[in-house]
Amino acid sequence: MGPPDAGGMRLQDHPTTTAADRLGPETIAVLPVGSVEQHGPALPLGTDLLAADGVAATVDREDAVVLPPIPVGVSAHHQQFHGTLSVDPTTLEAYVEDVLASVATHGVRRAVIVNGHGGNTDALRRVARRLRDTVFAVPWNWWDGLDDEIEAQLDTSLAHADEVETSVLLALTDLVRESALPAAERDAVDTWGEQVAGTDVAFDTVEFAPNGVVGTPTNASADAGDALVEAAAANLDALIDWLATRSPSDLAVPPHR
Repeated sequence: MGPPDAGGMRLQDHPTTTAADRLGPETIAVLPVGSVEQHGPALPLGTDLLAADGVAATVDREDAVVLPPIPVGVSAHHQQFHGTLSVDPTTLEAYVEDVLASVATHGVRRAVIVNGHGGNTDALRRVARRLRDTVFAVPWNWWDGLDDEIEAQLDTSLAHADEVETSVLLALTDLVRESALPAAERDAVDTWGEQVAGTDVAFDTVEFAPNGVVGTPTNASADAGDALVEAAAANLDALIDWLATRSPSDLAVPPHR
C-alpha cells in the first residue's frame, strides 16, 4: 500500500509530518457529523454517520482536509428503539466547538460541517454562530440542494429509512439488509409526525411509526444512490469553492453599526 493520497486527505490517515504540510490558513476543514439511531429493520444504526462520512470522503482537493467523523448526535426522539444512541444538544455543540477550535490552532479558519442527521441541525447552527470569530464553519446537510435530484431519481422527497437513505446506503456500503426491505415497508408510514390542526403533536418517532420507517424503501436502488452521492459531492465541492474565495477577515462577524 502506498502513501496517503496527495489530493484528498483524511486527517486520521496521515502522520504529523504530512499533516503539517496541509494544515494552515489556506486549508478548509471538512467535519462529518452523523448519528447512531434506528433506521428500521433494513438499514444500519449508523446510516446518518455513514452517509455524512461517505459524502465527505468524496472531497479530493489540495485545499481541504477531511476530519474524523463525530458519530453520535441528537437522537432522543428515536430512543425507544434498541441501539439508538443520543447526546444532549449542548454536548454535541461543545464537542464540535472543541474539535474546530483545535484545528484552528493549526491555522485553519474555514470549515464545512457535513451533517447527516436532521436532529443535529439546530445545535450545529448554534455552535457555528459562536465559533465565527475563530473558525467560519458552514453547517451543511448532505441532502441540501438535492430536492430536484431526489425527485428525478426516486419520485419522492427525503423521509426516514426510506428509498432515499436506502439508495445512498446501497451506493456507499454493503450494510443494507435487502431481504428485510419488504418488511420495513409493510409496517412503514407515509409521512413524518402526527398532524392535528396543522401542528405535529408527536414528540417521538415511535408514536407515529411503529417500526421507525417513513417512506417506501423497496423503491431504492444503488444507481439512484450513486446519482445522489455524485450530486451531493458536487454541491459540497461548490461550497468549498465558495469558502476558498473568501478570506477569514471577509467572514468575520460584521462590526456594530
